[in-house]
Amino acid sequence: MPMVTRRNLLSTAALTGIAMTGQAGPPADARPTYERSQGRQQVPHNVREYGTRGNGVTDDTAAFQKAIDAAHRGGGGIVHVPAGRYLIGGSLHVPPCTTLEGVFRGPTSHSSLGKPPHNSAKVVGSVLLATGGRGNQEAMPLISMSENSAVLGLCIFHPHQAPDSTPVAYPWAISMKGNNCTVENVELLNSWCGIQAVQAHRHLIRNVTGQPLKTGIFVDEVYDIGRIENVHFNPWWSGSRAVLEFMYRHGESFVFGRSDWEYVLNTFSFGYHVGYRFVEGKTGACNGNFLGIGADASWHACVVEQSQGPGLLITNGEFVSFNYLKLRGPVDPVQIVVKPGNHGPVRFVNCSFWGPCLQIARLEAHCTVGFGDCTFCQWNHNFAAINAKAGNVSITACEFRQASPQIEFGAQVRQAVVTGNMATGSWQIRNGIKNRAQIGLNSAS
Repeated sequence: MPMVTRRNLLSTAALTGIAMTGQAGPPADARPTYERSQGRQQVPHNVREYGTRGNGVTDDTAAFQKAIDAAHRGGGGIVHVPAGRYLIGGSLHVPPCTTLEGVFRGPTSHSSLGKPPHNSAKVVGSVLLATGGRGNQEAMPLISMSENSAVLGLCIFHPHQAPDSTPVAYPWAISMKGNNCTVENVELLNSWCGIQAVQAHRHLIRNVTGQPLKTGIFVDEVYDIGRIENVHFNPWWSGSRAVLEFMYRHGESFVFGRSDWEYVLNTFSFGYHVGYRFVEGKTGACNGNFLGIGADASWHACVVEQSQGPGLLITNGEFVSFNYLKLRGPVDPVQIVVKPGNHGPVRFVNCSFWGPCLQIARLEAHCTVGFGDCTFCQWNHNFAAINAKAGNVSITACEFRQASPQIEFGAQVRQAVVTGNMATGSWQIRNGIKNRAQIGLNSAS
């Protein structure tokens, strides 16, 4: 049998290409027909064909829904949204097997909008100007999705949200419900609440940018693997003091309730009260794999109120908590907070914690928390970097890069292992559990 090589494969491909050259295409009756009827291949429906104006003044809600419903009646399909500024004063529903698609083919960010008042005319592409539900977060979402539906390539902008004032509540920009919903290449430029995925099993949220003001993404009641990838929230819309202070005191970029095996990859947020928050949802808590995540200029980079038995695995994270606005009052940034009620384990592996913060971690739960191969850069000299009040603690192969107290174990800590770590200066470990802590093989400069 002759040996298969790359050259053989290329030669075969070339001969095949020569042999096919000159062959006629398929006969006319074998080519796909493009008709908008049940059971036949379809061309995209264009919202312009259903009466939208796209001038930013005329309310296009009804025309949008007419186009979406027409696609659904034809067995599902694509509703194309050409570049324009479409005023949506109401709500849209995307039914099963239907896609609402704008022109963006990658994540976008409308940066450099200028100082307040921003020039909203610079927001270009397929833009939905959302005005409905002002003052009421519980009103109907701007876009409600059903199973196997998709929202792609759009920018969602709230033109009546003042860029230099305390933000006003609006309903969710996108609500996902049902199996296999997809949101991709979408900008949530200044949404109050961005995307909620509730009972949205196997959801996919990918290539999303913007500056959600209160909540970026919320996940709950998900019983099959959800995926969130390449989501970055930055102050692209407004950097005014009023907006940034509201976000720092109240905003949460990623919130996870019940989710069975959530996979989160390459996500980032800047300037929120909490970067990643894990809570007890309606039917339970979260477990999952979080890789390459980050939170900058946060009060708390990560808060764990509850997690499932399999726990949370957080790898290659970069976290920065500090009072970057120099706010007055009780503003004591702590990078990681594990609250007393949590039961599931939490593991941080190969993560970097910057500063300046009050502490790196405050561990208050009767659970296991581990730090492996992590770097702790900066914290308040009067506090231990890691303050464990309860539970089991493992700190291995980490580096403490500041000559300050590194670790404190409270009396309710059941057991602890501190091995193979490096410290700048001498070790300062406040051990309140004595022989229940195994401390050894650590080096200091």
